Amino acid sequence: MKKIEPIKIAIIGGSGLYNMKDLQEIKGMRLHTPFGNPSDHLKTGRISGIRCVFLPRHGRGHRFLPSEINHRANIYALKSLGVEQILSVGAVGSLKEELPPRHFVFPDQLVDETKGRVSTFFGNGIVAHAAFAEPYCNDLSHLLYEASSRIGINSHLGGTYVCMEGPLFSTKAESETHRKMGYSVIGMTAIPEAKLAREAEICYASVALVTDYDVWKEGEEVSVEKVVENLYANITNVQRLIVEALPKIAARRRGCACGQAMGHAVFTQPGAINRTTYKKLKLLIGNYVTPK
Repeated sequence: MKKIEPIKIAIIGGSGLYNMKDLQEIKGMRLHTPFGNPSDHLKTGRISGIRCVFLPRHGRGHRFLPSEINHRANIYALKSLGVEQILSVGAVGSLKEELPPRHFVFPDQLVDETKGRVSTFFGNGIVAHAAFAEPYCNDLSHLLYEASSRIGINSHLGGTYVCMEGPLFSTKAESETHRKMGYSVIGMTAIPEAKLAREAEICYASVALVTDYDVWKEGEEVSVEKVVENLYANITNVQRLIVEALPKIAARRRGCACGQAMGHAVFTQPGAINRTTYKKLKLLIGNYVTPK
């Protein structure tokens, strides 16, 4: 079997971002993982001369609800290619006046309000608990924010992303509650993507594209028409951002803790490890644990 050259940077496209127009030398690949099939074919190529891989989170044509996305297959597939850094693009609603539609937010915190999504690779005979106090890679987020500022995109560094289940948008009561909690933006896809990226020891940063004010602001209530209009206005800018940011991201030396997240995370004793499960998870923990 021909050995695949590692691809260290991945872009996960959210609503509206189903293709990367600047991706050159494109090759498509369909990977099967122990957790099933990813959302779509993965496209490898180069942007700004940097080798990378692109995956549309919802599939081409937007076929999957947020709760239907096979995040485990997506992240596992990217890990199997050698990915070390993920740029995750997604639409969000704003919970603060100072974060208007068409601005970008690079959050540094995350709250999980999803219900019933599988948010770990572990279980079935292997128990692991990874640290998640800092859910985003701050180094990667800073690079993206700096690149965004250089090309004149209205951007904000930091803030809390609250992930709801969906697919319906918020009620007014929910929106007001989230505002009182001090959250910055609300979306439907960062969970379990961010958690699985941590278990896979991949640096992860969100490019949150503000499309609306959720439903809290009078006269600015969320509607599908407004969301779509603002979303597509943001897509051009996010493409520009990726072209600008990739060279710096590729040159970055990973000094963060993301790459050692599983070093002391496995609690199951080697003699008690389920070998079938270990075979599935060796890609993630093979450097740290060997069953006896």
